[in-house]
Amino acid sequence: MPIVHEDENHRRRTRYTLAETEHGHAWGVCAEVEGLFGEPERGTYELFGWIPQAEVRGWVGKRVWLVPDDETLDPWLLEDAESLGQFLGTGGLVLTGLDHYEGPPEGHRGRVRVHDGHRWLGSCREFARVLPPKRVAPPLVLRGLEQGDQLRAALTKGTRRALDLEQAALEIQDDQGEPLTERLLWARVRAWRPSSCGSDLIDLELDGEFFRPVPEYTRPVWERWLAGPPAALGAWADLDTRRRGAWLDLVRERAGYRALGDRPTGHAYELDGRHITDEPSLYLALGEAVNGPGGYFGGCLAALDDCLGGTFGYTAPATLLWREAVIAREYLSQALTEDGQPYDLFGVVLEVLSQGGMHVTLA
Repeated sequence: MPIVHEDENHRRRTRYTLAETEHGHAWGVCAEVEGLFGEPERGTYELFGWIPQAEVRGWVGKRVWLVPDDETLDPWLLEDAESLGQFLGTGGLVLTGLDHYEGPPEGHRGRVRVHDGHRWLGSCREFARVLPPKRVAPPLVLRGLEQGDQLRAALTKGTRRALDLEQAALEIQDDQGEPLTERLLWARVRAWRPSSCGSDLIDLELDGEFFRPVPEYTRPVWERWLAGPPAALGAWADLDTRRRGAWLDLVRERAGYRALGDRPTGHAYELDGRHITDEPSLYLALGEAVNGPGGYFGGCLAALDDCLGGTFGYTAPATLLWREAVIAREYLSQALTEDGQPYDLFGVVLEVLSQGGMHVTLA
């Protein structure tokens, strides 16, 4: 049931809980958060002497790998990579992305090849990380917040130490009152004021420097899930690969709050393979085949293997009828490892399913 709090003039639905992570108490609850969506700070790489093997423009991929010729060095990951394309007359390419993973050694200038997990995009003779200009992060504002006792005491005290709430989780529910996901942050109070949402409520402003906003492009996906889980299979099918990835992220995060009863051995599953044209759709279709609309059954090979071990709606042995499997075979048979070695993702998935006791029939 949705969590509803009484106010003297109206009833309001609670969507967000700011929770203290160490002891689990709630700093407060509210129905609206400003600053949840935005543009995360992105790293920028300039690739000099770019030699293209494919067109690189706009969104490049969720996981783009920079593979050095020096085999003593590991590849470097650039997540959610974007590009403006090759700059005419400069021979260079600029890539941006979330590069919070370990990057190249400082001062490295060797040749690098670039791929997106499925194809080689090109190579460059050297590259450099461009330091972005310092920007002021917008605050995260919890509007109409109903304060918990601990937060009320901290605000009353008002010292710098008291207003540093340390690590917290912004827990997010859908319109049906079911947990959907959470976002971790370091909660440092910048300001607070009485809220127009109701008496005894406040608007709490947290320092945005310690919060990574949810990328703006995911907003339509989030709005769909905040309304509640999908009622039909394949609600993600019309999305592009980038937004399918965002859909899969929410499916995976939501699954962490749900206990699934395993079906008995011998259950027959059926997978609709018509829309499996990329990696996110592979795991979305598998999840729905096992656990219905919006269901989860792995988001990568390692997670799929874990799910086959039980407690995710499945007990071995079982059967899976994979309809229109030729589509997945066409799109997923040619993949690349982190260091650029070719492999057959479609074939590997079949092998993992088989080892997990799932007998697959391709149709």
